[in-house]
Amino acid sequence: MPVRPSVTDVIRRFNLHAVGRWFVYGSLIGVVAGAGAIAFQVLCQVGSHFLLDLLAGFRPAGPAGEAPLFAATRTPLRPWLLPLVVGFGGLLSGVLTSRFAPEAAGHGTDAAIDSFHRRRGVVRGRVPLVKAIASALTLGSGGSGGREGPIAQIGAGFGSALAGWLKLSDRDRRVLMLAGVGAGVGSIFRAPLAGALFAAEILYSEPDFESDVIIPAAISTIVAYCVFSFWFGFGSLFSTPAFTFHSAVELVPYTVLAVVVALGSGLFVEVFYGVHRLFDGLPVARWARPAIGGAATGLVAMSLNLTMGRPAVLDVLSFGYGSIQHALYGRLAIGVLLALALGKMLTTSLSISSGGSGGVFGPSMVIGGSLGGVVGILAQRVMPGVVASPGAYVVVGMAGFFAAAAKTPISTLVMVSEMTGNYQLLLPSLWVCALAYLLSRHWRLYRNQLPTRFDSPAHRGNMFVDLLQGIHVGDLPPRPPVQMIPETAGLGEVIGTLIQSTQDLFPVVGRDGRLVGTLSAGDVRQLMEEHHLGNLVIAGDLAARPRVTLTPQDGLESALQEFVRLDVDELLVVEAGDPGKVVGLISRHDLISTYNRRRLEVGSVTQSEHGAEG
Repeated sequence: MPVRPSVTDVIRRFNLHAVGRWFVYGSLIGVVAGAGAIAFQVLCQVGSHFLLDLLAGFRPAGPAGEAPLFAATRTPLRPWLLPLVVGFGGLLSGVLTSRFAPEAAGHGTDAAIDSFHRRRGVVRGRVPLVKAIASALTLGSGGSGGREGPIAQIGAGFGSALAGWLKLSDRDRRVLMLAGVGAGVGSIFRAPLAGALFAAEILYSEPDFESDVIIPAAISTIVAYCVFSFWFGFGSLFSTPAFTFHSAVELVPYTVLAVVVALGSGLFVEVFYGVHRLFDGLPVARWARPAIGGAATGLVAMSLNLTMGRPAVLDVLSFGYGSIQHALYGRLAIGVLLALALGKMLTTSLSISSGGSGGVFGPSMVIGGSLGGVVGILAQRVMPGVVASPGAYVVVGMAGFFAAAAKTPISTLVMVSEMTGNYQLLLPSLWVCALAYLLSRHWRLYRNQLPTRFDSPAHRGNMFVDLLQGIHVGDLPPRPPVQMIPETAGLGEVIGTLIQSTQDLFPVVGRDGRLVGTLSAGDVRQLMEEHHLGNLVIAGDLAARPRVTLTPQDGLESALQEFVRLDVDELLVVEAGDPGKVVGLISRHDLISTYNRRRLEVGSVTQSEHGAEG
């Protein structure tokens, strides 16, 4: 009669403790991140309504899927007020961050990356609140930036705090912190799948993923997306025509687009960090720099408006999503698109690199979409029978630009598809993202990214084990013959052997040469003052049963675990089928030497591969 499994058996078999734990943690993070996204969205619209609309008469348009919370005022457009308004918002933001949380300045995603790699996933509790208010002041007053940085830090802060309250390990804290990043990004951009992938991909500049993060982040992003959308409505952020990809020949102009957005991302990175160096050299207090950057941002927008006479160019301020929505339907000319792309590069650099608070994903969408629109219009003129809609190039340009700048080709591809609700352009988007990523390997927007997990301090212990995998104890270079002690040797002889040897562990063997036990140098040192005992005490009396023995077939990763667990310097190696036959010793030094040798081998292979790519 079959035995029915007990509840305990079911829990153990399906690992329900771990499943329930991550489900609860991810759900909690999702609820908080979703609520934080709602609060941040409201704060930004409040700032925009009272600062930009009521004072300056500028009402930035939004995407089709994002309705305004406030009715427009009757204030006429006053371009001359823009430098004052944006500068005032920058001043408030600079004072707030300098006083309470300096790490909340700039684009917050980079701070989350640094926290994962170098700070054990720890985010100070006050940072999310300061970041949210400072970013709302920067963006609501017209500063050019995005929402992914602030909301990423809000989610990351709660994930880190939750791990601290529950006294979880550093590894779990890092996972929960990244789950918070994914939840924040996935909710506010209404792209839950992309949010989970973004959290796992953003840490590294080479094609590498933090795979342990994906499932917890998926849970948190789904919950956060539902919480946020329950308030603001479900659906995609942008409305798009029914774009299609219908001809392989169209990959030719898409290849041109990949080159354009790759070079454009390089220009943006250079301008962004060039402005950062410029402001770092200014002899003014840090809290005042965002005010200067904000005023300069307003001047750029005012100058473009007066020069071109087109209200659309004012989208170089704030988020700029309204222009992308128009570009998707082909309503913007080449001149306006170029002004948006170049102007947005400059205003984002002035707003964020000066110390203002905001993200860089949103501006990257505007820049990449504008460049894509230019390429699409020109491609349609050259190949009218192939290029059906220039708006499709706006979508693909958005994806390719950020993939090149942020080194996140997979998550960006998915995110743009979810944001636009258009999955018909996956093939050309993948093509452009892959090419743009390969062409832009020498620059990156997030400076705290590391090449791979191998380079991350968070994985140094794991990498040690990974490099030793596949190597067995018997593969190590031969050592000098093991010095053994006969079990009949007196204490004086044992002490003499210890003094003359460099070993730390000594096998004690019987007359037949088989293992009786072991003596360590520490054991013998305790008896050195008892040398008067002479031969009254023999090695057989002192020998202890070996705590662990290894065989030549054992892997070095297993040996490493035993060294760490026992905190010893040497372990005994015996024959696999005969534990009484000693064949050698293995030391910590052997493992370290092997690890260093393997690391150099891997490094030389990596360098040769990079050289071949270059």
